[in-house]
Amino acid sequence: MAKKLNVGLTVETLGGYLREQRDAAGMSLRQLAEQAGVSNPYLSQIERGLRKPSAEVLQQLAKALRISAEQVYVQAGILKPDDDQVRSVELAVLADPVLNARQKQALLAVYQSFRAEAAGAEPEEHGSNDAPTPDPENTPQPVTTPPVNPTEGS
Repeated sequence: MAKKLNVGLTVETLGGYLREQRDAAGMSLRQLAEQAGVSNPYLSQIERGLRKPSAEVLQQLAKALRISAEQVYVQAGILKPDDDQVRSVELAVLADPVLNARQKQALLAVYQSFRAEAAGAEPEEHGSNDAPTPDPENTPQPVTTPPVNPTEGS
């Protein structure tokens, strides 16, 4: 059975957590590496806290260990353990097979920054009939061209 998740999230605690899960599953390092599709030395480095694996590798390890990828993501610090709604958005991004690891991390960073910005902003009043005031600096200005003089250039 999986142990409770640690509160302090570091590469070392992630490695220890994965080692505990592997031991609980009765698997050798070599067996887990083979089932997860990673090299034995790489998995050893992860367990010793020397390497931080990508979300894809974590997902492969979770699948091989038959544990929730979500638990592993929380342990790795990729997901926050306290907000189910946020976690579902983050899990959807992490599970997208079309995006690469860099794109997933960028999307998660943008999403988290928007949430932080929204949390610090004043709540909007719903039902107001006032139209927003346009920002003149961000409003595109029409492009004007000088009138063409038909006699010029003849």
